[in-house]
Amino acid sequence: MLLHRVIEHVREQNWTAIGIDFVIVVIGVFVGIQVANWNASLADERRGRAYAARLAADLERDLAGRRELAAYYAAVLEAVERTNALLTDPVADAQMLVVNAYRASEINYRAPSHATWNEIVSSGDTGLLPREAASHAAEYFAFDTARDQLGILGNSAYRHHVRTIVPLPLQKALRKGCSDIRDEVQQITGFMADCVLDIAPAVVASTAAALHADPVVLAELRHQYSDVYSAHANLSGDVAAIERALAALRVDSTPAGSQP
Repeated sequence: MLLHRVIEHVREQNWTAIGIDFVIVVIGVFVGIQVANWNASLADERRGRAYAARLAADLERDLAGRRELAAYYAAVLEAVERTNALLTDPVADAQMLVVNAYRASEINYRAPSHATWNEIVSSGDTGLLPREAASHAAEYFAFDTARDQLGILGNSAYRHHVRTIVPLPLQKALRKGCSDIRDEVQQITGFMADCVLDIAPAVVASTAAALHADPVVLAELRHQYSDVYSAHANLSGDVAAIERALAALRVDSTPAGSQP
C-alpha cells in the first residue's frame, strides 16, 4: 500500500508527499527495531531471572553439602590430632586409639550441582546473571575441590597402612557401630556420636598394640594431618564462594544483560 502511494507520488512529482512517505518509512523501521530490541531485552531478562532462580537452588543445595563436608573433615582432623596424642601415650585407651586411628583415615564426597551453570556457560548467557554472582559462581564451579581432596586422601599412605593393620572383623564392627552416619541414599552425613564396638576386647587390644608398635603409622599420620587440614580449608573456601554467589543473587536480581 505504501509502495503504491510512493510510486504515484513519484509519477506526479509530488516531492512533499514523497518526503512525508520517506519519513514515515524511516519512523516505521526505527520503531520496529526498537520494539524488536525491547522484546529481546524482555526475553533476556526473563531468561536471566529463570537462570538465577535455578542457579540459586543448585547453590543452596551445594552449600548444605559443602558445609557437611567441611564439618566432616573437621571431625577427621580432630581424630588425627587425638590419634597423634594416643600413639604417644603408652597407656592410652585401646578402643579410643583404634576408633580415632580409623576415623583419621575416613573420606567423603559430594558432587557439585553444576547442570544449570554448565547450561549458562555453554549458551554464552553468563552476562544475564548479576555480575558478582557470575564471578563467584565461576570461582566455585571452576574446580571440584571435593573430588580433588577425595583423590588425595583416598590414596593416602596412612589410610592404606592403618587399614592393613586393622583386621577385617574389627573394621566391620567399626563400620557398624563407630563410623559414618548415612542418609536414605547412603550419603555420608557425619560420624556416629556414640561408639559401640560389638567385638571381643582382645581384638581391640591387639590392634591398638600393633598400631603402637609400628613407627610408620605415626610418621604417616603427620602427613595425613597436612592433607586433611588442606581438605578442610579448601572446602571451607568453597563454602565462602557459594555464600558470596548466593548473596549477590539475592541482592542484585537485575540481570546484567538488561542494563544499559
